[in-house]
Amino acid sequence: MSLLQSIQKPDDRPIICTICGDAGTGKTRLAATFPKPIFIRAEDGMQSIPADERPDAFPLLTRNAKASDSVAQLFDQLIALLKEDHDYRTLVIDSVSALDAIFTAEALERDGRAKTLAQALGGYGAGVQYVSDQHRRVRKACGALNERKGMNVVFIAHADVETMRLPDQEDYQRYSLRLPAKSLPPYVDDVDLVGFIKLTSIVRGEDGERKRVSSNGDRELVVASSAANVSKNRFGITDVLDVPEGSNPLLGLVPGLPKTPEPNAATKTETKQKEEAK
Repeated sequence: MSLLQSIQKPDDRPIICTICGDAGTGKTRLAATFPKPIFIRAEDGMQSIPADERPDAFPLLTRNAKASDSVAQLFDQLIALLKEDHDYRTLVIDSVSALDAIFTAEALERDGRAKTLAQALGGYGAGVQYVSDQHRRVRKACGALNERKGMNVVFIAHADVETMRLPDQEDYQRYSLRLPAKSLPPYVDDVDLVGFIKLTSIVRGEDGERKRVSSNGDRELVVASSAANVSKNRFGITDVLDVPEGSNPLLGLVPGLPKTPEPNAATKTETKQKEEAK
């Protein structure tokens, strides 16, 4: 058969995305609204979700043991999702920023004598490269889940401020992921969407007065390219999206995601009880 005969239009596939934001902006709550999620937890951020809406999760990666044990747990959990039968449709990793701390501790543990990552594994950037390679392993495993198991993948990341030094304009600052530069590409370049979630805010104060920032608690998600933060998408979304509590503004906008929210386990139980009572 001619190679040209194999040409076809690629099908839509589940999304791989990164949700970034400051503490308390609702990253974990938003990730929990994706279809049938299962969480891998490098940190415990699920207390923000009401108990009756809380999704399933693997045990928290061990904190007080060797870093290598935590890394082994992480990849055991990823392999279990890849090899075993299950009905989960979204993997959430909470968070890649916390994973970075674990990978850094593992690099120092492997060296045994180094006090900083720059000195680890012989220095000359070897420690930094090791941590970057671990992040790429995570991304590769998640890519396999996306392709072979048809799972959406959501990476959660904490926000940090970085200074952009470009050759054609003055330096400026923007929000980015709290990760070293070499570890960013798996979660920024190699994903379908990067969303920056933030509180809507208003700056008050006349000229010469002390400015004050206030917010009513509403949140918005930026998924289009912006000079103020790292964000992007491959779906042509240009609007800033409102994020009401417990909702997912990407539903209906991203191919592969349902157009309307799916009932969680608690809602299904309540519906069944009402039907049985009639």
